[in-house]
Amino acid sequence: MGYLLFVTLIQAFSFSLIGEYLAGHVDSYFAVLVRVLLAGLVFIPLTRWRSVEPAFMRGMLLIGALQFGVTYVCLYLSFRVLTVPEVLLFTILTPLHVTLIEDALNRRFNPWALIAALVAVAGAAVIRYDRINPDFFMGFLLLQLANFTYAAGQVLYKHLVARHPSDLPHYRRFGYFYLGALAVALPAFLLFGKQNFLPEAPLQWGVLLFLGLVSTALGLYWWNKGACLVNGGTLAVMNNLHVPVGLLINLLIWNQHEELGRLLLGGSVILAAVWISRLGVRQPVIAH
Repeated sequence: MGYLLFVTLIQAFSFSLIGEYLAGHVDSYFAVLVRVLLAGLVFIPLTRWRSVEPAFMRGMLLIGALQFGVTYVCLYLSFRVLTVPEVLLFTILTPLHVTLIEDALNRRFNPWALIAALVAVAGAAVIRYDRINPDFFMGFLLLQLANFTYAAGQVLYKHLVARHPSDLPHYRRFGYFYLGALAVALPAFLLFGKQNFLPEAPLQWGVLLFLGLVSTALGLYWWNKGACLVNGGTLAVMNNLHVPVGLLINLLIWNQHEELGRLLLGGSVILAAVWISRLGVRQPVIAH
């Protein structure tokens, strides 16, 4: 639990740093690539290349590509059309995706999850009812893809570690995660990155340094390690704890004039969607 709580604080603060100092100023693909490279510099030297099963390596490459590579490319792109509070609220739906993925792995069908998805879209519409446009819904869909791949990474990591037990510490087998993330981030930057939107101010580089070494390196490692130590219900709660903390930080420091009424109403509808998605689930989302 301690790992998850610490990472929750890091995540809550990171959302505002991205939205306030990087989004619209620094190329999204470059920011994701720098974070992967910095985290890789921390973990690659610690990684064991022998005595690790090839199946585990392949699994970690896939998890890294999903949980960081695809997730954070979509997250950064969503900041182009969404505010920080909106991004935070839309990440509430991560447990819904965890439910869908676990149901698929266990060959179950939960119709409540589909109803929950429709309710969540209604909640998003409440927040922007007077400014709904295609860009807004594109941002919402990008975040749902990010939620899905982030949830998939958590679920797959827990299953992978259980399927391939080892006496090696977690950090000795975690470097493969960042290689998988790099396999997405590097081609994305080379194909779509804009060279004229690289960091210029020292503050922007400082934010990237913090996000790379703290949020990406320590944060993702501790989150996945902590996910293996708690039950599914606790993990679902922790997936959403960063939302109120992040909103509090952002509204107190940066967005003091944000319209709280619609955020509260729309956020409540989205939270109801998460509760609806849990109906019909007969066992914990992720078995311990």
